[in-house]
Amino acid sequence: MSRYSILSRSDLEALHEATLNFMESYGVCVFGKEAQEILSAGGCQVDKATGKVRFPRNLVNDCIKSVPSSVPLHGRASLEPMTGTDFVSFTTFGTGVVVIDPYTGERRDSTLQDLRDITRFADAVPEVDLVTIPVAAQDVTEEIKELYETEALYENTIKPIAGGTEGGENTRSVIRIAAAVAGGAEELRKKPNITLTTCPNSPLEIHESGSEQIIECAKVGLPHCILSMGLAGGTTPVTLAGTLLVTNCEILAGIVLGQLVNKGFPMYYGSSTTIMDLKLMTSPVGAPEHAMISAAVTEIGAFYGIPTDVGGT
Repeated sequence: MSRYSILSRSDLEALHEATLNFMESYGVCVFGKEAQEILSAGGCQVDKATGKVRFPRNLVNDCIKSVPSSVPLHGRASLEPMTGTDFVSFTTFGTGVVVIDPYTGERRDSTLQDLRDITRFADAVPEVDLVTIPVAAQDVTEEIKELYETEALYENTIKPIAGGTEGGENTRSVIRIAAAVAGGAEELRKKPNITLTTCPNSPLEIHESGSEQIIECAKVGLPHCILSMGLAGGTTPVTLAGTLLVTNCEILAGIVLGQLVNKGFPMYYGSSTTIMDLKLMTSPVGAPEHAMISAAVTEIGAFYGIPTDVGGT
């Protein structure tokens, strides 16, 4: 059966070469003292005043090769792990901040109870393989919101989960929760039940909270996704080719950081990049271009031999 494809082999090779040239000559801003020290020790040129990091092409290529070609994720029951180089799985879209109450029809901010309810619903849908945090718990303490959200996910699904954290401290706390659920740190390493996600700040920045998250996950080998969320015509070039170049640079910068911390630790090549609606100044996830970019990102990930995580319609 044929599949939708928008990039040829020569397109992929040209994009990769352009990415290597851009990352080496211009670079990507990566913030955080620890991250900058790791990248500098790995052979990158780091401008501490601006945060800009220039990546040697050989280093980028080596780090791409060191990422495993599959990431097995385990649920809390006797479910088969999500894995395989040609395995397609489905997850919930995250992370919403507004819900329409199914009982009152009210449009309001999402709550912790909404997260619990939607997670239970996703757990019951057989087509959903992985539960990505669907909505934010906006009625709890902001500083530890991610801990409430992680607890809600684990309490309401036996499937693998995908979450997000801000900064090193909360990432370490979520990892401790995951280890407790798995039966210990070593069991979590053998059978990871969660993956965390870092979203670069387009264009071409990974902030300190994101770099800390990457480092903490790499230290323990917890699967991690670098998920770019650029807006073509807004935070990235208006052309899809230009947007794919920026997307590729952002993702690979995060992958290089993770692999320098722990070579061979499992990572995802991710994107939920779409266009900007220049009239309404919104990010339409239902736009045809979103699906086109996601298809292209999937092809880029396959070209590199790295599992992909994409949003699309």
